[in-house]
Amino acid sequence: MDFTYRKARSSDSERIAELFEEMLRTIYHTEEVEGYEDGYLDRFFSEGSDLIYVAERGKEVVAFLSVEVYSEDGYIYLDDFSVTAECRNKGIGTKLVSLAEDYAESMGISAIVLHVEKTNERAYQLYRKQGYLDHEDQGKRILMVKELRK
Repeated sequence: MDFTYRKARSSDSERIAELFEEMLRTIYHTEEVEGYEDGYLDRFFSEGSDLIYVAERGKEVVAFLSVEVYSEDGYIYLDDFSVTAECRNKGIGTKLVSLAEDYAESMGISAIVLHVEKTNERAYQLYRKQGYLDHEDQGKRILMVKELRK
């Protein structure tokens, strides 16, 4: 089945929260995770520039990527990112990151910044494959950066 991609709507909040918890369980190898605080996702559905992209299979959201814009500092930050287990390795993550890069370029922003947990080797390899470079070792995670075309 094909996947479709779009900006998230507030009606996607519950599913995004479920995917966030799945991501935490996968990264930290534990069932004991805490999800988003109530209202945390609301800012992504306002009229601001921060947004979330989702991937759907049929009517089900199977992945998301949250994008925070720091235009005064010249970068966007890719924050929470999750692809449900049965949909991994199908190009969804690559497409979501590509959408975020296109969004940055449309805003005249030339850099993308993200963190990756050192234990999350699959995510690290995905980012490296897409041109992200290690910028700073921060203990349990790595700050990665990609300079976009200018």
